[in-house]
Amino acid sequence: MEGLRWRSILAVLGVAAAIVWVLPNVVHFGEKTWWPSKQKLNYGLDIQGGLHLVMGVDVDGVVKESTNRMIVSMKAEMQKENISFADVKSEKPEQGEIQISVAQASGKAAVEKFLSEKYSTVLQTMGSTDTVVTVRYFDAYLNDYKNRVIQQAIETIRNRIDEFGVAEPSISQQGSNRILIQLPGMADAEKAKQLINTTAKLDFMVVSHEKTPQELQAMIAEAEKAGNYNMTTMKYSEYVTRLNEDLKSKLPEKSVVFFEKSSNATTMEAGAVPYLLKTDTDLGGGALDDAFVGYDQYGSPQVSLHFNSAGAAKFADLTGNNVGKQMAIVLDKVVKSAPSIRDRIAGGQAVVTLGGGRDRNQMMEEAKMISTALRAGALPASLEQLEERRVGPTLGADAIDKAKMGSFVGAAIIVIFMLVYYKSMGAVASLVLGLNILSIFALLTSFGATLTLPGIAGIALTVGFAVDANVLINERIKEELALGHSIKIAVKEGYHRAMSAIIDANVTTAAMAVVLLYFGTGPVRGFAVTLLIGIVTSMFANVFVSKVIVDTLVYKFNFKKLSV
Repeated sequence: MEGLRWRSILAVLGVAAAIVWVLPNVVHFGEKTWWPSKQKLNYGLDIQGGLHLVMGVDVDGVVKESTNRMIVSMKAEMQKENISFADVKSEKPEQGEIQISVAQASGKAAVEKFLSEKYSTVLQTMGSTDTVVTVRYFDAYLNDYKNRVIQQAIETIRNRIDEFGVAEPSISQQGSNRILIQLPGMADAEKAKQLINTTAKLDFMVVSHEKTPQELQAMIAEAEKAGNYNMTTMKYSEYVTRLNEDLKSKLPEKSVVFFEKSSNATTMEAGAVPYLLKTDTDLGGGALDDAFVGYDQYGSPQVSLHFNSAGAAKFADLTGNNVGKQMAIVLDKVVKSAPSIRDRIAGGQAVVTLGGGRDRNQMMEEAKMISTALRAGALPASLEQLEERRVGPTLGADAIDKAKMGSFVGAAIIVIFMLVYYKSMGAVASLVLGLNILSIFALLTSFGATLTLPGIAGIALTVGFAVDANVLINERIKEELALGHSIKIAVKEGYHRAMSAIIDANVTTAAMAVVLLYFGTGPVRGFAVTLLIGIVTSMFANVFVSKVIVDTLVYKFNFKKLSV
């Protein structure tokens, strides 16, 4: 009985947690509520309608531009080091190939030494004649560079879509040079495309300490209270603009307040860290040539910056005049990072160190985020629209209505069958079947998952194999009763003997779902996720909770007979 008591408590806690997570989907609690969970289930493009775009990325064009910049840089460096050359050109710039020619064969050795010292990690020698050396990007470097271009484009597009306020956009790489964009709930295709191609603004700004963090927080709270607004009720850009207008008379001259998302917060609204920044630095994204993840002498990740000639001079002055202060990296009024300036940085190349106290994976993720944000001031490559599909809300509503109807009819048939064939045990199976479905929606909501039509198909399939577990249990109980055993022994042995078959069935289904999740894309992955969640909830509801219910009836209420 003691074991039954603890199992009953666990079952009640599980059911209560499921109700807590699911209820916000059907009841609106508002912003200020005592209810512990406010998260709602997201609906995919095929359910609520929206926009589906496939954009082609001109990766070869970016490689060509990079090759041409490399040629300009080579010429300048060889002239600076008094290395004699006739010309530096490229016949295949989109492949990263460069030809360096010299007037006399005697000058070839100096060029080869220069390439070995300066570009040995980037360029490989493909061949040479008496007066021409042909070099090309390493394949690994070229592939990594192309991937960075795609990821930079995705991050830039995501920043702009997030500003537009689209809930749960899906932006992912498709193949080697395409980006798939799905915007649920957005029907204005032209506005979306205009937004995607808008240039973002990148700035390097010095952090001001003329106001303490406590003073800054108090000023922000006072302005919000006086204006009756906050970050949760407005778009971020609108909020920041209004806040700075309200604080204009209280802030030092040539300064502004921007925010950084806290590292442990999922959204800006959940954890915004204010910064007071100087606006007179005059150093923006146009001064930056490239930013990428590098490593220090101890192998720790860091962010390497390359400025153009004009940006190098400005950056040297900015760092030289602000040694010991923080320099914020700001993208579209959002502070992405605020590293400290240790010394004057000249030469157009800089490193952003990340500090210690964390594991290497966390530092690597931050380095990737900062380098991507630095490159995301503008789209790295031109985009070409290859495909556009608009799913209207009516079509989405029809699809979900039909899916619901199919699921309801299927569930009703199963319930009727279980009640007619298994009677009392069929009622228990029907009850836990409803709990199973409730638990699926609870877990989907808690994970912040997006429900799509394939996901609904996964739920319908879950109903089928969940009932299969109860069929196995009921048939085993029938066999034990036929042997003349009491209801207590029949229930105990029935669940025990059915468990191996139930586990085998769930393991094989889970293995199939994992394969779909690993190799599948888009809707297939959604189906697999729902299926895996369904397996977990089936073991909880149709096996664990149903056993608790039956044991309670038999042991606590002393039922001598259960019709099966």
